[in-house]
Amino acid sequence: MDERKTALTAWARQCLEEMCDQAGVAGDVETVSGDASFRRYFRMRLNRPMDCMMGMVNEKLLPILHDTQFLLVDAPPEHEDCHRFVRIAHLFRQAGMNTPRVLEVDYERGFMLLQDFGDALYLPALQEGRDVDALYTAAMESLVLLQANGKGDELPPYDRALLHRELSLFDDWFCEAFLGLILTEAERDLLARTWAMLEDAALAQPQVCVHRDYHSRNLMIISNDPAEAPGVIDFQDAVLGAYTYDLVSLLRDCYIVWPAARVREWALQYRQMAIVAGVLPEGSPQAAEAFLRDFDLMGLQRHLKVIGIFSRLNLRDGKLRYMADIPVVIDYVLEVAAEHPEMAEFLQWFQNRVLPLACETLAPYSRESLAS
Repeated sequence: MDERKTALTAWARQCLEEMCDQAGVAGDVETVSGDASFRRYFRMRLNRPMDCMMGMVNEKLLPILHDTQFLLVDAPPEHEDCHRFVRIAHLFRQAGMNTPRVLEVDYERGFMLLQDFGDALYLPALQEGRDVDALYTAAMESLVLLQANGKGDELPPYDRALLHRELSLFDDWFCEAFLGLILTEAERDLLARTWAMLEDAALAQPQVCVHRDYHSRNLMIISNDPAEAPGVIDFQDAVLGAYTYDLVSLLRDCYIVWPAARVREWALQYRQMAIVAGVLPEGSPQAAEAFLRDFDLMGLQRHLKVIGIFSRLNLRDGKLRYMADIPVVIDYVLEVAAEHPEMAEFLQWFQNRVLPLACETLAPYSRESLAS
């Protein structure tokens, strides 16, 4: 018996009954998903709409409470921070980003009752080639709103210590724990110098509110309208950091790949939006190339970190499915690093020392192998 699910369901029903002053809330609860953390998500589908009236609840909540489905979140307090989730949801919504409204929360037990954005993730639509430009434009407009209006001083800094800790996941979890490499002192020195350069590049960029996982599995199509601001989820790890971080997460997504020329076109479209919104200065004619360098180097930091994170999820948490996405991330690292002379020594080492072993060791984790 799933005692936490049972308790969460009873708590959510009681919350809805109290909010609308009516008894007998009935409906089914189904599992939506778990994610890379300890959180679990459930959907409550009511047999009939709630009968809430003006004056009982905040006017802005009435359309949500008149819906027939809600999202229930199980976030064990020993592992997850509901206070942070609620605070950042409100912070981002104030800036203009469409985060789910938090209807009720039990901080002690780690239960939350949220507005339900549905199931229409960006990823399937993008994979099918539906409304791709409209979806990316809407996502970039939402991102610029956050960057222009968000209160970044209310977020922890994406400082050198955090950037370095993330990059070290590549050394510890991918190279050593997964591949079984024993790194020499010379190799560790090379990695330390490369990491320091990437950290410097990130810290030199304008600092804005950063979602930190802004991609096709965390963006949702609302009301079947690709031009509408996306519903944004999984924002609780937000920080104050480099302006290109979320953009490269979006355009060099670990779960879907686009031609380099198209990525560049979207990135430059974002740059114009950011200039208009005051996130970036107009700058010189060379500013576009400097922007693209920022974009590339930030992407390298993110993708090297992600390789480590996916390896850790496999080895520590038994979540194998993320391993099938590592080859895509490695391709990003190889392609982008080749464009920047300061990455040449790292790239040569990666190609000669890491890549042959990675190709062999990752083979059993292909999507085809994991599906069989």
